[in-house]
Amino acid sequence: QTTLSDLDFYAQIGAFVSFELIHIVIILLGGIALFLFGMQLMGDGLKKVAGGKLEVILYRLSNTPLKGVLLGTGVTAIIQSSSATSVMVVGFVNAGILTLSQAVGIIMGANIGTTITAWILSLNDLPGDVWYLAIVKPTTLAPVAIILGAGLLFFCQKKNIKTIGEFLVGLGLIFIGMEYMSNSMEVVFNAIPSLQNVFAGQNNPVIGILIGTGITAIIQSS
Repeated sequence: QTTLSDLDFYAQIGAFVSFELIHIVIILLGGIALFLFGMQLMGDGLKKVAGGKLEVILYRLSNTPLKGVLLGTGVTAIIQSSSATSVMVVGFVNAGILTLSQAVGIIMGANIGTTITAWILSLNDLPGDVWYLAIVKPTTLAPVAIILGAGLLFFCQKKNIKTIGEFLVGLGLIFIGMEYMSNSMEVVFNAIPSLQNVFAGQNNPVIGILIGTGITAIIQSS
C-alpha cells in the first residue's frame, strides 16, 4: 500500500528529473573523466620518475603491515583526505612501485588517519575551517598542484622536471574530479530530502556499512 510519505518521495524524484538532473549527470561524468585522466597522467609520471631510490624508500616505509598503516595514517593526517591517499596508493601500485599487500596496509592507515584528524578537531574544540587546516585541504591543493605542474611542463627543459610536472597536474586533476563527483551527489541528496531519511532511519549496523560503502564508492569521499 502506497503511503503519503511514499507519494512525497516519488514527487520529489519527479520534480528533480529535469534539466537540473541532466546538468548534474554531466558534472558527475566530467568529474569521473577528470578523475580517471588524472590517475592515468599521474601513473605515467610515476612510471617515468620512479627510480630505484623511490622504490627503496617506499618499500622501507611499508615493508610491514604496521609501517604501512602508520604511513597511510601520517599522509592522510597531512592532506586531510583518505580518498586522495587511496588514489595515490593505487597509482603507486599501477606503476609497480608498491605491491598489493603494501597498499592494503597504507589504505587501512588512511582510514584511521581520517578518523584521528576528526577526533583531534573535536577534542580540541577547533572549527573545521582553521586557516592552517584549510591550506592542506585537497580543494586548496588541487589548483596549486596544477599551477606548479603546468609551470614545470611549460617552462622547464629537463625531462625529469617535466615528468614531475606531469605528476603534479595529474594529482591536481584527481582532486578536482573528486570534488566534482562529491558536489554533484550532494546536490542530489539536497534535492531529495527523503534520501537523507533513508540514512537517518537505519539502525542495523550491517545495512549502515553497506550504505556507507556504496555511497563512498560513488562520491569518492569517506
